[in-house]
Amino acid sequence: MAREKQRLWLTFDSSVCQRPLIWEMSRRFDVVFNIRNASVTKEIGIIGLELEGEPEILKEAIQWLETQGVQVEPVEVGTIEG
Repeated sequence: MAREKQRLWLTFDSSVCQRPLIWEMSRRFDVVFNIRNASVTKEIGIIGLELEGEPEILKEAIQWLETQGVQVEPVEVGTIEG
């Protein structure tokens, strides 16, 4: 199956700001990640993330992030610098 890339905005609050969620996701799922943009404080985190992998695995990884309290939104073309 062909690999694909997805660009996403991840937003999360203080309840998960201290966890290494992207690292946890990459250990659980066969995905490659590239942090394109980030602003993380103790209160809120906003990350522009590029994920690459098999489409079904990407879907599972995104669903896992959502179950961890992360709001996941697709990026519109041209809105992540880099």
